[in-house]
Amino acid sequence: MIQLDLSGKTILLTGASDGIGKGIAEFLLKNGAQLAVHYNTNKASAEALLATYPNGSKIFQADLSEETSVLGLFNEVKNHFQKIDIIILNAGVFLPHSSKKLDTQEWLSVWKKTMDINLNSAGLLTKLGIDHFREHGQGSFIYIGSRAAFRGETEEYLAYAASKGGLTSLARSVARSFGKENIKSFVVAPGFTRTQMAEDFIAVHGEERVLDEIALNVLTTPKDIAPLIGLLCSGLMDHATGATIDVNAGSHIR
Repeated sequence: MIQLDLSGKTILLTGASDGIGKGIAEFLLKNGAQLAVHYNTNKASAEALLATYPNGSKIFQADLSEETSVLGLFNEVKNHFQKIDIIILNAGVFLPHSSKKLDTQEWLSVWKKTMDINLNSAGLLTKLGIDHFREHGQGSFIYIGSRAAFRGETEEYLAYAASKGGLTSLARSVARSFGKENIKSFVVAPGFTRTQMAEDFIAVHGEERVLDEIALNVLTTPKDIAPLIGLLCSGLMDHATGATIDVNAGSHIR
């Protein structure tokens, strides 16, 4: 039986205070990892994680839509822990911007915000991470993508789908480009996952609409995704570098 022991691993996890990120954080902490717990607004949730698992982890606030805040986040984490082993790029927004409801400027504003948070911040943290991993001779990236990168999304979420497509290509390019320097890169692509963001969608469209899309009888939860992230962090799947792993309850099978 495989038993995960992530003690000795220092991991930066963006968007760790809510949704999928919180589920991942709880699993990693439970298995001994030391976390840099990133949050934007939900400080109470981030602090609660540390109170439950007091192992030297630390919370860090940053608005990932702001370049200076992204730079500050990485530098603060690096200065505090000295060495980062894994960067999990999970933070993201799912903002509607229907071309049927918004004028061009409003539509573009949502597009830019989505790209700044979902893709541009990930790109900058990737560059910073590569430099850091080179200094220490190894490191791993885990990018939380989406099935939307492969099957597309509805017209309200063009920016979201485009950002996740870019994230996927970035992750694959990192794997191909830096493997010889012992830098690994993976994509985990969830489908619809029961989070607060999802509950907002369900409140408008109904749960049956979502259930009709999937092959299983229940929606995916963050706890269904977290063990896979833990396995990737353990190093036991390093030879899957460059892979995209789908976790979408059979709603999109490639």
